[in-house]
Amino acid sequence: MNHDQAQALLERLVHKVDRVIVGKKAEIELAVVAMLSGGHILLDDVPGVGKTMLVRTLAACIGGSFGRIQFTSDLLPSDVTGVTVYHAQSGQFEFRPGPVFANVVLADEINRAAPRTQSALLEAMEERKVTIDGVTRALPKPFLLLATQNPLEYEGTYRLPEAQLDRFLMRLTLGYPKPEQEVDMLSRMQDPPNPAEMKPVLLPEEMAVMQRMVRGVLVDDVIKRYMVSAADVSRRHPQIALGLSPRATLAWMGAAQAMAYFKGRSFVTPDDVKAVAPAVLTHRIVLRTEAKLAGIGGEQALADVLAKVNVPIFAARASGASS
Repeated sequence: MNHDQAQALLERLVHKVDRVIVGKKAEIELAVVAMLSGGHILLDDVPGVGKTMLVRTLAACIGGSFGRIQFTSDLLPSDVTGVTVYHAQSGQFEFRPGPVFANVVLADEINRAAPRTQSALLEAMEERKVTIDGVTRALPKPFLLLATQNPLEYEGTYRLPEAQLDRFLMRLTLGYPKPEQEVDMLSRMQDPPNPAEMKPVLLPEEMAVMQRMVRGVLVDDVIKRYMVSAADVSRRHPQIALGLSPRATLAWMGAAQAMAYFKGRSFVTPDDVKAVAPAVLTHRIVLRTEAKLAGIGGEQALADVLAKVNVPIFAARASGASS
């Protein structure tokens, strides 16, 4: 697959999802960028704005296998990963895989499950494998987890620990549509699309190829120093209790590479880095209590961090940063 073919497929993917999720093209593009980077996505928003529909539509457009887990307080880790069953007649154990063994997995209302069940996803998200009864099994490639949660309702929920939040490449919010977009949505929903009946735009193998190509996108040392400087400022910021970790910097670079690839370039620019920064970094910052009491949010703290770092003057190098 060459770059032009990849760009055509990605444009078709965004266009097809945009026909279902009205007025959220920027968020759809970020979701596709996260998938190109091989990262997981947390959709954190109020009910009724299309979080689950976005995941189902993306899964249908990518093809491959799809697993859905409706998280509840009584959900067990084995309900997520699978279970080994003993057959008395044959005298053998048989493994029955859980819904996590799919190319695209929807973890719906992930914060409604107990921490023990949430932790069942940690190995899958980080290492793309699951260990059950001492046996390690690889997950399908590509493996993408898209989780949803409602940030306003706290009764019967369990806050995601920082270690799990850090494993999500991006946290996205959809928000309410504009009035004219909502009118358009109502018109389209008179004959609503069914994601299950959609033909895939991409095959899993094609997505895997694109993910490998993304890792080859050039990141100049000037860009790397800019990201490291921003991470260092966050660790010393007076309003931030926990700054950006080295894993956050790696995730930031990977997302910037995916954004550059999505835009049709073979090298990363400062604009790519800034475009993905809020979605990749905000949920990785832990504010001090006094900052929270003062009404300061993660977005504001991140903006202040980035404002303290000079954006590099970057020129594409002929040796490898030309497209």
